[in-house]
Amino acid sequence: MANFAKSHVPQFSMDVYQNEYLPEGGREVNAIVTVTSTGGGTVGSAVAPLYPRGRGPSAAVALMVDCSGSMDYPPTKMRNARDATAAAIDTLRDGTHFAVIGGTHVAKEVYPGGGRLAVADAGTREQAKQALRKLGAGGGTAIGTWLRLADRLLNSADVTIRHGILLTDGRNEHESPEDLRAALEACAGRFTCDARGVGTDWEVKEVTGIASSLLGTADIVADPAGLAADFTRMMETAMGKEVADVSLRVWTPVGTTIRFVKQVAPTVEDLTARRTEAGPRAGDYPTGSWGDESRDYHLCVSVPAAGLGQEMLAARVSLVVPQADESVQNLGAQGLVRAVWTDDMAASTSINPQVAHYTGQAELAQAIKQGLDLRKAGDFDGATAKLGRAVQLANASGNADTAKLLAKVVDVVDAATGTVRLKTKVAEADEMTLETRSTKTVRVKK
Repeated sequence: MANFAKSHVPQFSMDVYQNEYLPEGGREVNAIVTVTSTGGGTVGSAVAPLYPRGRGPSAAVALMVDCSGSMDYPPTKMRNARDATAAAIDTLRDGTHFAVIGGTHVAKEVYPGGGRLAVADAGTREQAKQALRKLGAGGGTAIGTWLRLADRLLNSADVTIRHGILLTDGRNEHESPEDLRAALEACAGRFTCDARGVGTDWEVKEVTGIASSLLGTADIVADPAGLAADFTRMMETAMGKEVADVSLRVWTPVGTTIRFVKQVAPTVEDLTARRTEAGPRAGDYPTGSWGDESRDYHLCVSVPAAGLGQEMLAARVSLVVPQADESVQNLGAQGLVRAVWTDDMAASTSINPQVAHYTGQAELAQAIKQGLDLRKAGDFDGATAKLGRAVQLANASGNADTAKLLAKVVDVVDAATGTVRLKTKVAEADEMTLETRSTKTVRVKK
């Protein structure tokens, strides 16, 4: 685990948005916790004040490129993948440890080989790009083997940030779902990973599941020609990460139970089941690596019923990061979630705008998922109802990007009421894009 000097950590801040007022007998408390990290070294910002000689934190990156037989159809796909990997290598900051893995039914070290990582400079970047010429298509797909090799390589380096980028164009047909799940469980918490599906012959739930398990991003690149730009953006973001293994630590008093903890912006990600115990009545929820950015979390707790006029601290939220000696460093930001019982009906029945907005965004993601699953199962009435509700929620919340994606799958009759008709013909890429990006949210307008 990384060991941070205080001066080398970006500044974290935390804001809590809630309606703390509960009616008599009320027990459910909801709050949106906004976490913001500033002063780090995202691309284009000055990292010199934090890291000597203008260098960012030590980092290791593994690039996993699908080299299965299907990457030859069309032949331009493999060429685009090589070009994209070269663009990502060009984006590596000097001093970053890195490796390139060719993935088929086995994982092969393409560069530098020998179970090692290379250190990025002009020479190694050029050597790596030369090695990419050896990438050819042939063989099957066993993504778990790629991830396990990436894990071994990334954890051979004493670095702060460990990150993977994974590209696939097909389904994980040459290992069991259990093998992939076991690999993800083994890698979780050891590195973060962005996953991309190229073309339309891959399984959305596999790619999004990889990114979700490893706290990275998932997306579709329907046209292989777009890979280089996407890989460059991904690597720029990875190079902007400053702090790894940040956890939300939630403490609750006796008698209080946590119903859920979800990330709700920039994407919906349920963290509830990922809790690790952290002492009496406290638990840690992993959030991955941070650069200059802001994210929102929805915390829902059940509190013991209390009398009118009473108040209590329902939860205390802080940020921690592990240290080399297995202790944790507190990053200084703290938020308090309160409960106050009142007989003022106006106070106790009003819903906080942030809570209402993100409850809608989480429902939007769920409605899209259910609607697409029902459509695939042939339940067109059920699909119409769910996707209509999704259109209504996207319209009400101003989620224009999701609204545009929905309009490629349904004909919108009336967005405000969610009246839609399923399109008889939908391009596979459009349906997969909607499914892959269904968890992307818009932030509440302040």
